[in-house]
Amino acid sequence: MTRSDLVELLASRFGQLTQKDADAAVKTMLDAMSDALVRGHRIEIRGFGSFSISRRPPRLGRNPRTGESVQIPERRVPHFKPGKALREAVSALPAGAEMPPPANHKPPASA
Repeated sequence: MTRSDLVELLASRFGQLTQKDADAAVKTMLDAMSDALVRGHRIEIRGFGSFSISRRPPRLGRNPRTGESVQIPERRVPHFKPGKALREAVSALPAGAEMPPPANHKPPASA
């Protein structure tokens, strides 16, 4: 699902929201989440999951082309941990079953 898919879904599910209003709501929410993570805060959405910042320590790596050792600096990266309800919903899907397309899925244009 893309951001525009989410905007379309919100606009269709809530008739009082225009496409523009739904886009503003999605943008506001994503911006608030991004800002919180940048400030080092943790985001927890019950039933869905939590977002946090993980620290990757500095390490010694290798340039694959030359084999030369390269110092890789410390990094902070976003991390998502799914909540129990989301994990259970995903694991309830039968193994090997093809996932159904989203309700508003547009098939690719044929060549």
